[in-house]
Amino acid sequence: MTAVVFIHGTGVREPGFSALAGRFSAGVTALRGGLRIVPYYWGGEHGATLAAGGASLPPSAGTSRGPAAPDAGDDDTAVWAALYADPYAELALAAAGSAPAAELPPGSLPPDQRIRARLAALAAEGDAPAADLGPGLARAATDLAAHPLLGAAAGGLAPDDLPDLVARSLTAQVVAGVLDSDVPLVPVGATRDAVTDRLADALGAPAPGTARGVRSLALRVAGSAASRAVVRRRRALTEAAHPAAGDVLRYLSRGEAVRAGLRALLAGLEPPVAIVAHSLGGIIALDTLILTPQPQVRLLATAGSQGPFLYESGSLPSLEHPAPLPDRFPDWLNLYDPRDLLGYLGGDLFPGRVTDIAVDSRQPFPAAHSAYWTNPAVYRHIVDRLP
Repeated sequence: MTAVVFIHGTGVREPGFSALAGRFSAGVTALRGGLRIVPYYWGGEHGATLAAGGASLPPSAGTSRGPAAPDAGDDDTAVWAALYADPYAELALAAAGSAPAAELPPGSLPPDQRIRARLAALAAEGDAPAADLGPGLARAATDLAAHPLLGAAAGGLAPDDLPDLVARSLTAQVVAGVLDSDVPLVPVGATRDAVTDRLADALGAPAPGTARGVRSLALRVAGSAASRAVVRRRRALTEAAHPAAGDVLRYLSRGEAVRAGLRALLAGLEPPVAIVAHSLGGIIALDTLILTPQPQVRLLATAGSQGPFLYESGSLPSLEHPAPLPDRFPDWLNLYDPRDLLGYLGGDLFPGRVTDIAVDSRQPFPAAHSAYWTNPAVYRHIVDRLP
């Protein structure tokens, strides 16, 4: 009888583990009877905990311990986060609220003509006006001047509001480019705001002291509400999320106890044995099989595994690149979802030793990382390889 050891990934605790192991058992035994399913629940004994009850967490707004947290209501950070993700977000909202285009009176100019001309002039100056933020202003101004949303947005805004909105869009594009390039220095908000004001002036904004800085009501309300909610719930969010990150850090620094538990479990199983492991569980299994001979194990099947990435980056505890897998290492089936940003490939790192197979849950990340065990294709690929 084939024994199948199922190892969970980061952040899993009871009662979630029992539900997960039950779902895995049902999925694999529906395709092949006579299997012995052996769950390995390491999260309860070896998973990360906040040992001091969260003493390391900064206080939320309104608490008395330590310095007061910033008032999210006075901060537009969430609005800028939305603009970094989509620098044209305000343009799209303004365009959506504009009236249908009407025929212009003879001799009148389209409302966007002036701003397009100023964008062209700004682009001609190169990146210098936004040099405090980073490169990319000239390209951003050129692209925005030709963007079809600009005309519709100009029709939906007062003339004095348009330069500020366009300046924020340009600033967001430059900062987003810095973030995309992984430059380790990102300017603080005061620098960003000063550059935005300079760009707005160059684009014809009213003089300081007038009603400047009008931003999309939808972004302002949604952004400030989201920011307040995050500040209020920081402790709850951290306590909910910390097991996943903490499990990885704890394993990489003190992983021997987890591997010892797996070795003890495997020692009591008759061959043939297969290990099926998710996420960090795959790293635990990989290290265990590399470090200690386990001849009864004939198959390692990983899903959403970071093992190949840790190996290539020099972070895998058991094996340093470019050392090969031991000859005694079992067949390795590595399942990954192309949308899972935590799933990596091993075939090119270990030629002839790893079979990478893509499975598509049709879910975005991070949902894709947790959707393997509800995907019928995952079970079919595993059962096809079981000894």
